[in-house]
Amino acid sequence: MAQAPQRYSSTAIALHWLTALLVIVVGTLGLLHDSWPRSTQAFWINIHALIGLLLWVLVMVRLYWRIRSPPPALPDDVGQLSRRLAGPVHGLLYLLLLVIPVIGIVTFLFHGRVFDFGLFQVDFGIKRNRAIFHPTEDIHGYLAYGLFALAGLHLLAALWHQLVRHDGLLRRMWPAPR
Repeated sequence: MAQAPQRYSSTAIALHWLTALLVIVVGTLGLLHDSWPRSTQAFWINIHALIGLLLWVLVMVRLYWRIRSPPPALPDDVGQLSRRLAGPVHGLLYLLLLVIPVIGIVTFLFHGRVFDFGLFQVDFGIKRNRAIFHPTEDIHGYLAYGLFALAGLHLLAALWHQLVRHDGLLRRMWPAPR
């Protein structure tokens, strides 16, 4: 009988699922804000940017945690393909989660926008510059689509391990029952 896979720490699990939730929220806002009435677009773009900043900070915390608390080893019965792809896929996910918000902030600022935190605003005094925001907006969007695709593959791989292989790999990152 195979040994039960080691679990991630409760902090790593919480950071993982909070990251996933924020990616879904910020991604949905990014996809939809242009579809909403023009009078509300600036508000939703600001919310998208603020959540993107929060996501970036969360990813930095998550990377710090991962360096300080390395993930548990993969179970012995995990196949070679999964072993070969796990590291690069996770690395690319982290890279995209760090780069996409930075490019988004550049786009936001060179649109001439101001961060509105509700109680205060942060204005960097950057004038609208289409020569900068137009290409960065496209790059931000294309990388976001790449992130969605990679996260989707990550999800499919987790489901494959759970539903086809029945190797318990998903349980390592699933919140433990109380």
